[in-house]
Amino acid sequence: MTQHIGIVGCSAEGASLCYQTICVEGAKFLGPHAHPEVSMHTPSLSDYMEYIYRNDWRSVGEVMLASAHKLAKIGADFLVCPDNTIHQALPFIEGRSPLPWLHIAECVAEEAVQRGFRRIGITGTRWLTDSEVYPEKLSASGLEYVRPTIEERDEVARIIMEELVYGVFKPEAIATFQRVMQRMKDEEACDAVVLGCTEIPLIMSDANSPLPTLDSTRLLARAALRRATGGGK
Repeated sequence: MTQHIGIVGCSAEGASLCYQTICVEGAKFLGPHAHPEVSMHTPSLSDYMEYIYRNDWRSVGEVMLASAHKLAKIGADFLVCPDNTIHQALPFIEGRSPLPWLHIAECVAEEAVQRGFRRIGITGTRWLTDSEVYPEKLSASGLEYVRPTIEERDEVARIIMEELVYGVFKPEAIATFQRVMQRMKDEEACDAVVLGCTEIPLIMSDANSPLPTLDSTRLLARAALRRATGGGK
């Protein structure tokens, strides 16, 4: 018996990658073409952005909670949210949630520890890199962290919100991420970097990054698979 995974979606590209990873990599746990049951609820991104622009994280949490209740009603056993930014709203509603959640930053921190990394660069939206979502979870695992500079945060956030969430992938965006990651490596002594927006893995990976990458989207999906299958074969 496998558990039913509920995906609380926010931005389409990241949610799609999480869903695809669960379905494709399920075969490693369950055999050819097999994966656990998966359901996803995704309100309009504008429903989230209305509150995010106002820095109203309690209301962001209520949107997440509404999805949680809908997924619980159709039989999900636990929840994942393939959006790093809105994890800062999770503490406001987790105690009222009808189902347990996997935390994306905890999945990343666990992987970083397993791979022996010590000092982690954080990339993502401005809301995410300004927040304590990753610092809290990385520090709890004994890891150091580095935030981007203010200028880097602004440009990375622009790329995410104006390009990546719309499925627009430009060479210039890749070059920007490479410069940020190279600086984190050279000036900040980082030994790995979190792809801390679920869209970033669509353009960045170990193949083109100056630092080893921690792909938050796929790490969350794989953690969901392990939980749903009891660890697999």
